[in-house]
Amino acid sequence: MTSTFHSTVVAVIVMLCLTGVLVSGLALGEHYNTKSSPCNINDKWDCGTVNHSPYAMVRGIPVAYVGIFGYALIAALAGRLPRLTATLALLALLFSLRLTWIEWKILGVWCIYCVSSQLIIAIVFLFTLIAFALSRRRVRLS
Repeated sequence: MTSTFHSTVVAVIVMLCLTGVLVSGLALGEHYNTKSSPCNINDKWDCGTVNHSPYAMVRGIPVAYVGIFGYALIAALAGRLPRLTATLALLALLFSLRLTWIEWKILGVWCIYCVSSQLIIAIVFLFTLIAFALSRRRVRLS
């Protein structure tokens, strides 16, 4: 029972991370978009404004690339190295929270892709904690 549940939790982590890769890919497309943003809803919701801001880069690398790589790495490690996976998910969550704070307090504009990614990584983090707890329990039961 625990093994099946653990496998299901890992599968959910992987599926969420694949969704995160997709959302990050959409944000990356917006980063390089030179036309009007398809998610320019109003002056408070505009992915173009967020993804063209100076905060959309980390050491010359678009934040969306960081998201793609981070989600892919978490998916690759899920089920293999539960402690490392949970640690990376926590770091990704903290990074994402910082970006969300920048959208809120500095830019005053929200990006649908970014907010979606924030939600995804928060759920991924919770599931990595569950997977870690289950892996520790399986070790104790062995």
